Amino acid sequence: MAQALPRPAFLPRSMLLAAAAVVGGTLILAVLGHKAPVNPASTGERPVATRDLRFADRDDGAVVITDARTGGVIEVLPGGTEGFVRGAMRGLVRQRRVAGQGTEPPFRLSTWSDGRITLVDTATGNTMELHAFGRTNAEAFLKLLATGE
Repeated sequence: MAQALPRPAFLPRSMLLAAAAVVGGTLILAVLGHKAPVNPASTGERPVATRDLRFADRDDGAVVITDARTGGVIEVLPGGTEGFVRGAMRGLVRQRRVAGQGTEPPFRLSTWSDGRITLVDTATGNTMELHAFGRTNAEAFLKLLATGE
């Protein structure tokens, strides 16, 4: 006697519609992503304020931040503090090292008329949009721009 073949399982209509919505939504977001605002630095717009900075690690774990133009110390971050600044710089320095760049070129911190805050590695051209990480994290860098010597 022949054994009956199992009946094929079908997906419920609601599951198919949900999958189609996910695929459609992904396509819409991909198209809109191409229309996202561009970095003002690439459009020729001038920053509201800018400062070139150098970051150096000390043996005690502190990070010394200096003005690249004057050589004056802007701030010393004691070891274990300012985690966002340290993490952001660690990533940019790693990219610089991979690109075979030295430590001499400064990092350029800028604010823009639309509220953006950027940190550009002048050696590699990599740009970090600091405002995207939230107000508190962006202000950790913004205070470096505002300090006088």
